[in-house]
Amino acid sequence: MSEDLVARAEHAGTRIVRFLFCDYSGLVHAKAVHASLLGRKLREGIGSTLAQTALNVRDELIDIPEMPPVGEVRLVPDPATYSELPWAPGVAAVMCDLVSRDRTAWFACARSFLKRQVAAAAERGIAVSATFELEFYLALGAPDGDLVALPRRPVYSTIGLDEHQPVMSAIVDALVARGVAVEGILNEYGAAQQELSVAPADPVAAADTEIAIRDTVRGVALAHGFRASFAPKPFLDQIGSGGHLHLSLWRDGRNLFHDPGAEGALSRDGRAFVAGLVEHLPGLLGVTCPSMNSYQRLQPDSWSGVYRCWGFDNREAPVRVASPYWGREEGTINVELKAVDGSCNPHLALGAALAAGLDGMARELDPGPPVEVNPARLPTPPPPLPLSLQDALDGLAADPALAAALGEPMLGTYLALKRSEVAAYAGAEPEAVARDYRYKY
Repeated sequence: MSEDLVARAEHAGTRIVRFLFCDYSGLVHAKAVHASLLGRKLREGIGSTLAQTALNVRDELIDIPEMPPVGEVRLVPDPATYSELPWAPGVAAVMCDLVSRDRTAWFACARSFLKRQVAAAAERGIAVSATFELEFYLALGAPDGDLVALPRRPVYSTIGLDEHQPVMSAIVDALVARGVAVEGILNEYGAAQQELSVAPADPVAAADTEIAIRDTVRGVALAHGFRASFAPKPFLDQIGSGGHLHLSLWRDGRNLFHDPGAEGALSRDGRAFVAGLVEHLPGLLGVTCPSMNSYQRLQPDSWSGVYRCWGFDNREAPVRVASPYWGREEGTINVELKAVDGSCNPHLALGAALAAGLDGMARELDPGPPVEVNPARLPTPPPPLPLSLQDALDGLAADPALAAALGEPMLGTYLALKRSEVAAYAGAEPEAVARDYRYKY
């Protein structure tokens, strides 16, 4: 495999290769090497200080004992993720695991955490299919580094599609060139807000693809004179952006969520998985909606899902069972977790969602009746979800199943880093918070 990639890089004229990983804050980091070193670095990895993972979203170095400036972790690439970057001629990228010097997975490696959850499902004979559906804004860059919103066009309209057709076509072409199977493109509700949906894949590939989408969209947009933001709420006067997670479980080639004779064609296993998500939502949000900006998005009547409930095609519920397509019912019924956004680490978010849903299946939980209306309109709405990052982190700390899945070193360091974000923005004006996140995500 190493020799094949070296030959591919030489044939493509690649000069620089970026070694990527995503940290607790959901930011994609890279170390780049000259292509002449590719063969060697595919074998030995690249060194990185432990302290780099102790940087919070504000690039403040947090004092976390397990992440000191002493010692190193290796960025070890996965050759299957290697691809040239169409918007950056001569540059390629590859996703990495974080590996300790003793050649074991480092406790803070989110990609390895997801692999453990996939393995736990496999021990029960379950294969997982997943994909992220991402929303983002196109905007203009301002001289001071801020983003300026573009004019709003009719939502879901051909006018909106035509307005940004050149850059969106270039984004799709770049994604396809990187091996991403684009399925849907939509001009969304906000001003120049877009949505991309891609084909499902195994969980690690799905999370890797989420990162590839973000990088590709930002890079191509920049080459076309725009900036792209996946922030949960980049503009306070506009609708927020989600990173909806779709999941289905399979055994022996059959979709465990599908039962044509059940309500909504959702099987008992599917209901139990949904129940696990709903039960663990208060803590799960600490991983899937893990930023101060997330809670500027999570509001009633915004299709983000702020009540602890589920429903069939209910876009105001945080857990939605999506209708299957005619003629492909078994292959397409899936569960969507809407309470996910672009500030998450996709490997952490997907791994935690799997742990929550599989816990529901192991305990044979039932989610109760689906909510068939906007839950905010009910005489007695369901309990609200945490509406602050602090409350979500407290929920995560108090959730035994999620704590066990993450493990103490990962949970403790993750909470320390994310709580530093809460402290950093204590008393900040809402606009100052939104501004800080606009172009970080």
